[in-house]
Amino acid sequence: MTKRNRMLISRLGMDAHWRGSIVVAKALRDAGMEIIYGGNQMPEKIVDVAIQEDVDIIGLSSLSGNHMILAPEVIERLRSRGINDIRVVFGGTVPPDDVPRLKEAGIAEVFGPGTSLKKIVRYFRDQGYL
Repeated sequence: MTKRNRMLISRLGMDAHWRGSIVVAKALRDAGMEIIYGGNQMPEKIVDVAIQEDVDIIGLSSLSGNHMILAPEVIERLRSRGINDIRVVFGGTVPPDDVPRLKEAGIAEVFGPGTSLKKIVRYFRDQGYL
């Protein structure tokens, strides 16, 4: 099965930091990915939109420190609906000790502060989405 390249990008909860998610969305769009920008959403709505839009990837963004609660909740809500084929990635401010815990919860990749756009695009290219 060929992977498609449709991605939902949303900020978790009420996180007001929008610039990074917009910059990443534009870079991925310019690289050939179809982007659905969800803005601020809670996990339940993120999953609803992901299903409605038939996405292959969910990109979560947060700088507010809610990542250890809300990011795993997105995974849990996907699994509770029998969805195992949507890759979930995370970008934002994450203490290094939280990265393994996010990955154990099902987050496929974590892009911390300072990750270059080139590295993010390369990740999706290497995964076959671009």
